[in-house]
Amino acid sequence: MAIDFSNPRTLLFVPGNQPRMLEKSAGFSAQWLIPDLEDSVPQAEKTLARDIVAEHIPLLATASKFIVPRVNSLSSGLAENDIAAVASKEIIGISIGKISTVDDVNIIDQMLQAAEKNADIPIGHITILPLIETAKGVINAYEICQASDRIRWVAFGAEDFSADMSISRTVDNTEPVSGIEAEPGLTYPRSAVAIAARAAGVHALDTPYTRFRDPDGLKQEASLAKAIGYKGKLSIHPVQVETIESIFKPSSSEIERARRVLDIASEAETAGRGSASLDGEMIDMPVILRARNVLRDAGLQK
Repeated sequence: MAIDFSNPRTLLFVPGNQPRMLEKSAGFSAQWLIPDLEDSVPQAEKTLARDIVAEHIPLLATASKFIVPRVNSLSSGLAENDIAAVASKEIIGISIGKISTVDDVNIIDQMLQAAEKNADIPIGHITILPLIETAKGVINAYEICQASDRIRWVAFGAEDFSADMSISRTVDNTEPVSGIEAEPGLTYPRSAVAIAARAAGVHALDTPYTRFRDPDGLKQEASLAKAIGYKGKLSIHPVQVETIESIFKPSSSEIERARRVLDIASEAETAGRGSASLDGEMIDMPVILRARNVLRDAGLQK
């Protein structure tokens, strides 16, 4: 089955040490799942979580879920065994955090090759979803995105980035807050990752919004992420999925306008006119390209 990596609007994290949650996630509306072996799992339960996730992969695949387990970082010393445990034809890829250099990607690629060979699956089947969440990772984001054919997507991780930079986040405050404008320390790195992803031709996913009981904050942050070039957003709770999908999926009015733009541009070309307009706006090539992107994001045009 060919996977359209321009399509995922959200991937939902599911704690890897909780069998009941993994079983329930088979019935969630979220199509893309990240069974998590890293941050949601206490150190003492890492090995147990690895076994639990590996055991539940067939169940999730049977439920037509796209599975992208998050393995522990290279620095943890657990990544290689995590990858070996989850490697199968039934997963789309692995996600891994704290990717800071091209060398990191090369090491993971080698681990995946060995795991694929041992699991008797085609070399290159498993993609890499790198989480860019360090200062060095942000600086090297474009090179990381280009480092392997396995990298079809990338995500920004604000929590670990903030820790790496020793800066606080507004979501750590007592009161709910909304939007990334209140977090100046994240403005540059967030934009840098989105720009690097676009330049490298990979799908960009924004950091999770950790206040899952703050739907207004999620809406605003997702809208701002979309505005700076992200195509989706990671989620940490099932209740967030519908909101994220609704923000990143082009609206009916956006789709209708895009179609009108392309129709008018086509008519102008057929008539031999070098320019056209719609509602007082000149229709030039950037406007046409944006219209095509809207229809592509809506799954209506390749």
